[in-house]
Amino acid sequence: MGYVAVKGGTLAIKESIKSLKFERLKSGTVLETVKIEAGMRGLIDQVMSESSLYSPMLAAIAIKQAEGNPEEAVFLLRAYRSTLPRKHYSRIADPEEMQIERRISASFKDIPGGQVLGATTDYTHRLLDFDLVTETEQDAVQWVNAYLLESKQVNESNRTERFPKVLDYLRKEGLMAECRNDDREPDDVTKKSLEFPSSRSQRLQILTRGQTGAVTSLAYAVIRGYGALHPTVGELRLGSLPVYIDDPVDEMKEEEDSYYIGEIKVTEAEMLIPVTIQKGNGKEEIEFEIGYGICYGQNETKAIAMGILDNSLEKGNAEYPTQDEEFVLYHIDSVESTGFISHLKMPHYVTFQSKLDSVRKTKKDEGMTDGKEADTNAIKI
Repeated sequence: MGYVAVKGGTLAIKESIKSLKFERLKSGTVLETVKIEAGMRGLIDQVMSESSLYSPMLAAIAIKQAEGNPEEAVFLLRAYRSTLPRKHYSRIADPEEMQIERRISASFKDIPGGQVLGATTDYTHRLLDFDLVTETEQDAVQWVNAYLLESKQVNESNRTERFPKVLDYLRKEGLMAECRNDDREPDDVTKKSLEFPSSRSQRLQILTRGQTGAVTSLAYAVIRGYGALHPTVGELRLGSLPVYIDDPVDEMKEEEDSYYIGEIKVTEAEMLIPVTIQKGNGKEEIEFEIGYGICYGQNETKAIAMGILDNSLEKGNAEYPTQDEEFVLYHIDSVESTGFISHLKMPHYVTFQSKLDSVRKTKKDEGMTDGKEADTNAIKI
């Protein structure tokens, strides 16, 4: 269930909302949404992923309105999303068609097409850059122009080349089982409430919508010993996926008659999880299972964590909380969990007074009982 603030005391609420706006504007500086969109890429991507709505512009507005609070921004964006009509369903997006910006494998040193490091903080020193204090827009323009001139050929090559999947080579060697196509229509958790046991499509949707920190924490718990061995990144790729829709008039037309409507930036992770299989004559063999994660924008930690939890939930061993789908899926949702915790700030006068009355009555009864015991003891003495 979702909790929303209950209004009461109209004048006080109006003044509270004015105070909120004052806190946002009192410095005399107004953040332009285009600058939020341009300079807060990581936050934009996180909010879009948790909101299930791909729109950097709308995410920037939500972040500005929420004063940078990601939970509030997600709440705002999901609320807006619920008002939008669903006019079309896209064709299945194939990650092999991704225009790569970044592609790495932690499992192999050399992969077909090579490792593409792309833009990442993984190799930075994580030291505060105080030059950012005096950085100007003119400095930014000059640096970008010089960078584009220097890397023009490399960028053009990466935009056109399609990279094969790393895990396909393991399958060709017989080291991984072939994936069977599941042509069933996926469930939609935004249209129909989650039911248990859940389908994999439901689990993946909730994982990609899940609060980034919560998904990461539970995946970390899996690695620490709650149900899995050490996983390895088979392939992590970041890039733009083309999106196509069928002919709105004649949906029976062939795939080549579909319409290209744009592209979305996504992060995809395919995780390799080693498992020990018992064979005949008491022999054991190691095989690899896969865990899958994909989410909007550059959200690598979350995509990897998704892959770990995807595999963990497939096992479904209730002995471990990280394999209990109800425990995981109900508690990672940002709006649900934040809403429930935040509702505790709302008036609970009636229920609390009832509890107080119960405590007072209990104390009074205990006092009377203690008094009688004291009188009895006095008589005995």
